[in-house]
Parts: sequence; structure tokens; C-alpha cells
Amino acid sequence: MSGATRQELLTRLAQRNDRRIVLLVLDGVGDLRTADQPRTALEEARTPNLDDLAARSALGRLVPAGTGITPGSGPGHLALFGYEPTAPEVDIGRGVLEALGLGLDVPRDAVVARGNFATVDGEGRLLDRRAGRIPSAEGERICGLLARRIEVDGGVLGDGVEAEVHAGEAYRFVLLFRAAAGTPALDPDLLDTDPQQLGVPPLPLEAAAGPGDAGRAARATARRIAPVVEALRRELRAEGRANAFLLRGFSRLPALPGVGELYRLRAAALAGYPLYRGVAKACGMEVVDCGKAFGQVLDRLEERWRDFDYFFLHVKGTDMAGEDGDLAAKVAVIEEVDALLPRLLELGPDVLAITGDHSTPAPMKAHSWHPVPLLLSSDRCFVDDCARFTEAEAIRGAVGTIPSSELMGLLLANAGKLQKFGA
Repeated sequence: MSGATRQELLTRLAQRNDRRIVLLVLDGVGDLRTADQPRTALEEARTPNLDDLAARSALGRLVPAGTGITPGSGPGHLALFGYEPTAPEVDIGRGVLEALGLGLDVPRDAVVARGNFATVDGEGRLLDRRAGRIPSAEGERICGLLARRIEVDGGVLGDGVEAEVHAGEAYRFVLLFRAAAGTPALDPDLLDTDPQQLGVPPLPLEAAAGPGDAGRAARATARRIAPVVEALRRELRAEGRANAFLLRGFSRLPALPGVGELYRLRAAALAGYPLYRGVAKACGMEVVDCGKAFGQVLDRLEERWRDFDYFFLHVKGTDMAGEDGDLAAKVAVIEEVDALLPRLLELGPDVLAITGDHSTPAPMKAHSWHPVPLLLSSDRCFVDDCARFTEAEAIRGAVGTIPSSELMGLLLANAGKLQKFGA
């Protein structure tokens, strides 16, 4: 069954009740056993509460975007929310997600890119793709410099292109482009300027489409935006760590059906970082303000428990530690979640799923294609023989290995929110 057909079927069968679903996403939690790292972070961590829960739950594995496909955070989360992440209409760029997560009002005709401040050497080669993870206050100061550069030019740079810059968290920011009045519309089909490696310069701004009529608008957009990008880059040359920037995820505002419309859910998102708030907002969830620490997320969850019947909770630290190649830090985040897990269980969720949007193995220091462990707990799930929430145990769990986009169906079914199909 195709992703679209499965989603349509869930929409037909969806029904309301008072049972509550919690999806707890430990971002990038999946990891690897290697010769140099014989135990994963989940295996290394002391997790008595997760172990106890695993012993009375069903385990399995999720494949976010297809076998061998390494997903970004956007597709990884969209799949968890029941969308087919490889469908063209679900291909939401990171720029729009970041902008929505910052609470920006994104015009329909705008092209938005997510930016990373970065560090380059005297030859323009990348030394750090995240500028040493500068603090948010530093990022805001530098965005102020860029905003003043735009203001000096009256907001219009290059060939009829209006630009805005908005600070995000730490080294992240958003660039929003619009065509000036009376000029052709902009096309978001542009390639990232982030080469995803060190020791090389940022990539040039280019259209994703090849030669021919199909790529003409994108090529024209690249030519029109390039002077804007260059003008802003010149402003950073005197900076210390953040003396360059990289752009990713050029995109427009999507028109996705929301989870309320699709599954008849009153859905809330509790996430401390803009990208994940943006994904949730694009899917029609109400974004609840909360801090970044899991304890702060639980504070707000407890306050709003009666207001919704579906809760998406996000923990970022596992992913950050994996990208840094820091197994000990990843273990520490998992142990912190485990210590606070009783607070979540005391609320009495009818269905609880704990998983990740993708794997971020510490040996790789990056997202990967490896399946993600899943723990599914309800009074209607098959209790298997798995004793711990780990990758190895998940391999033999009752759920098996399924696409992430099929998880929503399992959550709804376990919550009694799907009618019987057929006579």
C-alpha cells in the first residue's frame, strides 16, 4: 500500500475518543556497535525505568525514509507523524521549517533558507560548519550586522530581491527572500551551499534543476540571489569564529493537511528547538512553549495534559552528542530521560511510543540510514520477551522493522482511535 493510500485509509477510519497518545522522540538515538565502540549509547546507559517499561511493552525498529536512505530531521519527523516523507508534496525544506519554528509569518511567495554560521580559514576553506556552536546572543549580534547591511540597501539587494535575516538558536539563522514588486517570482529549487565536509570552501549558489526549460526559473533565481549572499558574506569577514555562513533547505511554505484533519486528533508539540516546532506547526499541531531540558518539557506537559489527546515530545541532546561523536554525552542524555520517565508515566498515557527520528551514531558523527529502535507501550500491544530498550533487543521485538510512516497507524490502533475496516 502506498503512503498516500495508507494515509487516506487512516483518515477514513479515524475516530475520536479520550485516550491519550504520547510520542517521545529522542532525536538521533540510534547508534552502532563497531570495533572501536562495542556498545551503543542505549546499551551503555543505566536505564532502570526504560528497562522496566521495555519488559512490559513491544519493541521494534523504524526505517525513516527507506532502506539505505539517510534522512534529515524534517523528513524523519514527518514520517513519524504519518506522512510519506519521500512524496513530493511532503518534501518541505529546512528553511521553511526553521522559519515556522521561530514563529515567523512566512508569505506564500517567499523562498526561505536555513543558515549556519561557520568558520573558514584564510583560503576560504571550512574549519567548522557550526562556528564553534556560538551562543544565541552572539548569533543575534551577527544577525544584527547582516540586517543593517540589508537596511542600508533599502531591503532590496541584487536583481530585485528583497531579503530579511532572522536569528535562530545558537549558530542558526533564517534568510527570507522575496521578489520585489514588478519582478519575476523566485523559485526555491536551489542547492545547499553546505558541502557537509571540512577542508573545502562553501559550495556556490546553484539551481538544483539541470539545463532546459524546467530549470530556467531556478537558474534565474540563483543569479538574482547570489549578489545578496555575497554582500552578506562580506559583512562577516572581520568576524572571529562566525566569518562565513552556509545555506540549506531552500523552500516555500507547504500546504499539508494537518494531523487534526487527517486523524481527528487534538495534537500538541512540546519541543525546545525551532526546527521541530516548525515541523509540528506545518502539520497543524499546536506548539506549546517550553524549555529545552526534558524536565521543562514535562512541566508544560503536566500543565496541558487535559487539553490534548496527542503529544509530541522532543529531546535534542541525543542527536547533538551523536553529531559530536561523544558517546558519554549521549549516554548522559539517555540517563537523564530515564530518571525523569516516572513523571511521564504518572500521567497515565494510554499509548506511549519512544523512538527517534533517525539514527545519529557517535562513530559517524552524522545522521545515518540505520533503523531506529522503537518502544511501544499500551494495554493492547503484544508484550514480547525484550528486556531492555536497545538496538539489539529491538531487532527481535514483536513490532518488527517497519517504515516510520506506519507508526501513526499503530499509535491510533493502540489508542482505539481507528474503526474496523470493512464488514
